[in-house]
Amino acid sequence: MTPTDITSRRSFLKTSATVAATIAAPAFVRGRNLNSKLQFAGIGADGKGFSDIIEITSHKKLHSVAFCDVDLSRTAKVRKKVPTARIFQDYREMFEKMGDKIDAVTVSTPDHTHAIISLDAMRRGKHVYCQKPLTRTVWEARQMRLQAKKSGVITRMGNQIHSHTAYRTAVKLVQSGAVGKIKAVHSWVGTTGHGRSALLNRPTKDEPTPDGLNWDLWVSVAAMRPYGGNRVYHPFTWRDWQDFGSGAIGDFGCHLLDPIYTALKIAGDPISVMSEHTGMNDEVWPAQETLQYVVPGTEFTAGKTLPISWYDGGRQPNSRIAQLAPGQVLPSGGSILVGEGANLIVPHVGIPFVNKPNFKIEPEEGLNHYHGWVDGCLSGRQPSDGFEYGGHLTEAVQLGNVAAFFPKQKLMFDGKALKITNLPEANKHLTRVYRKGFEIKSV
Repeated sequence: MTPTDITSRRSFLKTSATVAATIAAPAFVRGRNLNSKLQFAGIGADGKGFSDIIEITSHKKLHSVAFCDVDLSRTAKVRKKVPTARIFQDYREMFEKMGDKIDAVTVSTPDHTHAIISLDAMRRGKHVYCQKPLTRTVWEARQMRLQAKKSGVITRMGNQIHSHTAYRTAVKLVQSGAVGKIKAVHSWVGTTGHGRSALLNRPTKDEPTPDGLNWDLWVSVAAMRPYGGNRVYHPFTWRDWQDFGSGAIGDFGCHLLDPIYTALKIAGDPISVMSEHTGMNDEVWPAQETLQYVVPGTEFTAGKTLPISWYDGGRQPNSRIAQLAPGQVLPSGGSILVGEGANLIVPHVGIPFVNKPNFKIEPEEGLNHYHGWVDGCLSGRQPSDGFEYGGHLTEAVQLGNVAAFFPKQKLMFDGKALKITNLPEANKHLTRVYRKGFEIKSV
């Protein structure tokens, strides 16, 4: 790379981000060496963060320049993988010190920190790949959609099964009319809203924060609380807690509902949602829950609206709904699309099948979800599953979590106004109170 190539990297990034949203010609490589690589930083360096980094960095036109994790003890793997990359504990410091050297980032952190990090990155002109669910709240998902459009950066949500042969095959079957127009959808997963930590209330006795963990940065936008001890919240059991995670619907909704939203081309917000569950407190999510959504109909649905039922914690739809053919069994997790001509059963990460004997399915080719994002960053072409799509899907998922606070009450949602119209007290759950120093500004 010549000195001319690197003289004004910040100007280049801003220009690239703008043109990427409006043209199909390769924005990243225009006027540059065609061998230039995408300068990459991974935020969240272990667990899912490390697996995301492994997949992303397998792309030949990507160069890792930095990694960041609030727990430095969880950076050993990335240090070994890319010894030349700089290590940071605070993503803000990383952006300030290396902003001109970073083109794109992954955000593989707990749900409650997705929005604050991703929005900051996009405002700086960085392309962003963010894990699912896109955000912890409905309002944050809306801001992510708006900022991605405003910044013109290439985005993708980390529900990688979107590009898997199984879900792509399901989409093809629906859109080809294999089962007719869809009358109803039933989706389920065995995961519980809490159970990973087996705690119902936060610990009252604090324990020393382990070396390497910056607890203030980990808590981030949420109200401060004591560390509590290993595996109470960090590194994984945060999913149980309302302040940090999104329960079963947040963990799996952006997976299981993804082929539904993609196949039916659902682009609008839910009209209503109602929750029924086994009980909850102010700390953790329900152990078992059923959600009843009504969403706008599309060209692929039988009516002007479509009912979608969600079940978790071991709950499942009645097996009679599937109308299985002899030899067929209901998967442990997945979806049933009730069609006018037949039913389509979509297992979670499994090739779908139709409830007709000897119905032959030709699987659709799978794609590399991670490489598709990198290719988009390099070419300026936005791949599917960007934040416009992912934001809509996440809003629906998190609206289900709002309904959990008001069991057996149907919440009517005005998506355009971002408001629940029939229960004013529910609107506070569309967003959150941000801790001082970690506020998120609206777009």
